[in-house]
This record gives sequence, structure tokens and C-alpha cells, in this order.
Amino acid sequence: MLGLLGRNGAGKSTCMNVAMGLLPPRRGTISVFGEPVGGLSPEQIALRGLALVPQGRRIFRSLTVRENLIVAAKKPIDAKHPAWSIDTVFSMFPRLNERREQMAAHLSGGEQQMLAIGRALMGNPRVLLMDEPSEGLAPQIVGEVMATIRKLKESGLSIVLVEQNPQLVFDVADDIVILNTGQVAVLSTPSQLTKDGVDLQQHLGVF
Repeated sequence: MLGLLGRNGAGKSTCMNVAMGLLPPRRGTISVFGEPVGGLSPEQIALRGLALVPQGRRIFRSLTVRENLIVAAKKPIDAKHPAWSIDTVFSMFPRLNERREQMAAHLSGGEQQMLAIGRALMGNPRVLLMDEPSEGLAPQIVGEVMATIRKLKESGLSIVLVEQNPQLVFDVADDIVILNTGQVAVLSTPSQLTKDGVDLQQHLGVF
């Protein structure tokens, strides 16, 4: 798991959107498992194993929970890991199973975030991009979402996690990248950042 940190406007969401093909890169290259994907459509990039849990969730509010999952279903391209299906997503998120025929617009914020994660998993990605999954959630629900992220990491799924709360990232990430005005300012591990005494206030505006 890679944690991607930075102040507002540092370029975190832009980085995710460029990787997913939602924005064109101005320069540089984007590769997925060694295969260049710069300039491809989001659909083509998704077929190569990327999935995005976007900031703000962006679920299909006029569809049911089950329908939100069905429309995102894709066959896995990596047979090393068990395929995600509606049943396995509902096993991961029992609350969604209880609301499977409910309109997504009527879910709570935490349930919508679970649905956004479940919808991304239905694409059977090799890399999951997560943009601010704790945004706007109550602390208890944040804890549930982070526990889910830990389970996904333990399953062997590669994850890029963008978060405003650095402590959430430090608790779960293997490596940390801190962006500052679109540039990589720090590349390290959580333990090395602490050991080196990196000034997070300088980069993130936090203590």
C-alpha cells in the first residue's frame, strides 16, 4: 500500500485522475505493471486492472445497491486472487447486503462509501486507487472503512490511498509519498519519517 499525502491543491486527486485516464497527462509516462496506459480511455485502463474509489463516492444514486454492483462487474485478468462477485462484496459489507434492494440515494454516508468500494472491487482490479475514503464520515464509520482497507491489503490487493488525515495513512501504508505543488517532496516509509523527524507541518499544515 502506498499512502499519498499533501495539502489541499497539492495534486493528489489530479494524480489519481490522470492515472485513471480521467485527465490527460501534460508530460511524463503512466504505466500499469510495465504497460504504458497514457492516453487510453478510463474504460481501457480499467480493463488493465485499475479501479478508482473517487472522492465524493459518485455512486449511481438512482440505482439500487445491487444494481450499482452489477454495472461495474468485470472478469478478473489476474487468476492469482479469487474473483470478486456480488456475494463476496456482500460478505465484506454485510450492511450492504441488508440494503441490497434499497436505492443508493437513501444510504447513509458510510454505506455509500462502502458501496463505492464494493463497486470498485466488482471490477476485479489489481490496483485499487482510493481518493479520500474517510471524507465526511463519523469517526466510528472511519474506523470501519479503515478496517476494510486493511483486509483488502492483507488479501494481496495493491492500493494507493489518498487521505487528508496522515495518521490514518501511517497506520496502514507500507510507503509514503508527500506531494507539494505537484512535485514529490518526500518518498519514505512511515517508520523512517518518524525516525528522520520529518516536519509534517511544513508539508501538510498539520502537527
